[in-house]
Amino acid sequence: MKPPAARDSAARDSAAVPEPGTALKPASVEESAPVAESASVTEYAPAEESGAPPGPTSPPEPATAPGPTTAPGPATAPETAAGGAPADDHADTHTQTPGELDAPVSIISNEAATRPIGLAAPSGIDRAAHHRLDEAWLAAAWSHPTTRVFVVSGGQALVDDMPDGRTELVMTPSFEAPLTETHRYFLGRDAEGVSYFALQKDALPGRMDQSARPAGLREAGLLLSARDAGLMAHAVALENWQRLHRFCSRCGERTVIAAAGHIRRCPACGAEHYPRTDPAVIMLVTDEQDRALLGRQVHWPEGRFSTLAGFVEPGESIEQSVVREVYEEAGVTVGEVAYVASQPWPFPSSLMLGFMARATSSEINVDGDEIEEARWFSREELAAAFETGEVLPPYGISIASHLLELWYGRPLPRPGSLG
Repeated sequence: MKPPAARDSAARDSAAVPEPGTALKPASVEESAPVAESASVTEYAPAEESGAPPGPTSPPEPATAPGPTTAPGPATAPETAAGGAPADDHADTHTQTPGELDAPVSIISNEAATRPIGLAAPSGIDRAAHHRLDEAWLAAAWSHPTTRVFVVSGGQALVDDMPDGRTELVMTPSFEAPLTETHRYFLGRDAEGVSYFALQKDALPGRMDQSARPAGLREAGLLLSARDAGLMAHAVALENWQRLHRFCSRCGERTVIAAAGHIRRCPACGAEHYPRTDPAVIMLVTDEQDRALLGRQVHWPEGRFSTLAGFVEPGESIEQSVVREVYEEAGVTVGEVAYVASQPWPFPSSLMLGFMARATSSEINVDGDEIEEARWFSREELAAAFETGEVLPPYGISIASHLLELWYGRPLPRPGSLG
């Protein structure tokens, strides 16, 4: 089941689309071969063919969680061509045994696998949560001359396009910041001891030099440094929660802000409310021919395709959620599931959990409500569709782009690069 917020998710949407058999074991450091400068192929163990409907998912075996630069879940070590040269991007280097599927799922280990995921790259900010309840410390940090502050309003902040091509979040010293009594959120400190705060206001302030402009996180997240993007994502998530959860869900009384913006307390019944985070799965599904399943939501622009996604339901594991969502949206059953990476997605409050999944059926039957069209694409078919403009790729900030690039083997076209 995918609420409206998740529907933004497949280009995620995980950015795009928000939203079993035997789960693949995530790769550990020892199991993963180092990424070569040229592409090499990492493979998943093939699933057994089955026409049975999806059932409960077995939890993954314990293993070291893969990082952003580690391809998930190889069943066999990446092979190389004769003479030690890396295998061709699309070469099938898997040696089959009787009963295996003809084409195991492959992930291309190149720059697509090592590029950071939007909004998920290390920001260098220590959130310093232990200071949030220390009012004296917060007051000292606010008044320090090195402290930097920015305003967030309606999911937007001011950014500045610099002459050298960089885009920066517009921040000021605290003594130049707009006045606010309550909506001041402590975001953390950097390695140099600089503290960062966000102020929630009804409107963004003007700039005398007129060089700054308002931008939302979908745009700014692609342009800002990891530090600035991380700060803005934190602030936008808090603003969304603060605006939508002003009253106590237990007694209905208006709540007050505490813990530097990270708690709302009810003065009537004493309940404490914390920022909401909604887990959602987003998955690239491939079939026995190593084709990728992409879908298009009803409200998307014509030609926009992305991975399937949806919210995790109560009492459900994330692996079970992958299986259920794919079957609900596209009518395709899934066997193997392997976790890849996660991405904060504060639109308004999602956490996208990225997976690669292996289909055990190929017939598509879309639900018609969330997904209007779904198709299987080979790499060659998808490249041709990008070239003609028949298919538009997921938005670059989305983890959907990362998942698709792992399979596609090279960067997806970006706006302005389509012929």
